[in-house]
Amino acid sequence: MKNLILIGMPGCGKSTVGVLCAKALGMPFLDTDLVLQSRSGKLLQSLVDELGTEGFLRLEEEVILGIACEGTVLATGGSVALEDRAIAHLRRTGVSVYLRLPYAEIEHRLRNIATRGIAMGPGESLRTLYDERIPHYERNADIVLDCAGQNLEETVSAVVAAFRAQSRCHSAARV
Repeated sequence: MKNLILIGMPGCGKSTVGVLCAKALGMPFLDTDLVLQSRSGKLLQSLVDELGTEGFLRLEEEVILGIACEGTVLATGGSVALEDRAIAHLRRTGVSVYLRLPYAEIEHRLRNIATRGIAMGPGESLRTLYDERIPHYERNADIVLDCAGQNLEETVSAVVAAFRAQSRCHSAARV
């Protein structure tokens, strides 16, 4: 069974949506940020502070390349789509779903940007980060879901339906 891989900006709901999708689909759940923290023994923000953005991205890529699972819902860190080898590794195992939200909604949701563990360069703003990452998410998504104005249940239902439809298409293509 294929993995369901959630990608998108920090604050778009990947972890929350992922847990509920896993329950709805009867699949295990894995948050790659938590794997990174567990393997390093440090919080994401500490890693960003100690390693800088580039060092953090290299470590994140290394951790992602070590993930081997199937039939799992994965919530990825917001920067995973920037790492070509990491996102390619994940996409080989499943269906990637981009939870797209407009900038204003991301800005409203992210109250703790300085302590959240977001891979941002010095002087980089949330707007700059958003504008830089959107093309990466769109290019690396098998499915793009517009989640603006949706409540949690609507988003989960949309993700589950899209994943099931995509999985059926892939299965039919292999017959």
